[in-house]
Amino acid sequence: DDALLLRFLRARKYDLQKTERMFLDCEQWRASYNVESVVQTFAYTESFQVNQVYPRFYHKTDRLGRPVYIERLHTLDVKRLFEVTNQDRVVMKHVREYEKLMRYRLPACSAKVGHPLEQGCSIIDLKGVPLSSFNQVRKVLQSLSAVAQNYYPETLGRMYIINAPTLFTTIWGIIKSMLDENTVAKISVIGSNYAKTLLEDIEPENLPKFLGGDCNCPGGCDNADVGPWND
Repeated sequence: DDALLLRFLRARKYDLQKTERMFLDCEQWRASYNVESVVQTFAYTESFQVNQVYPRFYHKTDRLGRPVYIERLHTLDVKRLFEVTNQDRVVMKHVREYEKLMRYRLPACSAKVGHPLEQGCSIIDLKGVPLSSFNQVRKVLQSLSAVAQNYYPETLGRMYIINAPTLFTTIWGIIKSMLDENTVAKISVIGSNYAKTLLEDIEPENLPKFLGGDCNCPGGCDNADVGPWND
């Protein structure tokens, strides 16, 4: 549709030749990866175990009505992660979540605000992540970010990397090199005083308490999947 084509155009700065190449590459990938089958039949049976070491989830919306995606990397232990799953299945789960974003979450959020929404807001929490593990974490995130940039372009509206340690500045320089400049411009790296910044974009009742908001979902915000897509 027009909105999809516009996302690819923006990702390639309206260069028609580059946009066509990107779009065709995406279509080829979708066919070879059998994305439709992933959506319909993929069973992530190890979900509970994975969430213990790599919690990531959607939770309500920001002030613009966009879905909020949260990753808490303090428990990400790559060795333990790959004891219960593997790289291919982590990526497959990531693809399925992007398809759910495009097919269900964004349309539901758009209906609630009364106009089309194409992007989400992300929070990446680095609290407690030892610098010694950043290289392993980077490898996992790199494979996932490649899927996002190449096949779901321009779906990131805003990203906050919070609880970033001082030495993360050096690592951020490496990470930035893997991202295009449009994506980098949407990312803010913040230390431990992040709550005020997050609350400028997200209502207190929509932000989990562990991130400085007021929300405390029964059973935990990380398990609730609360948002317009489930209203």
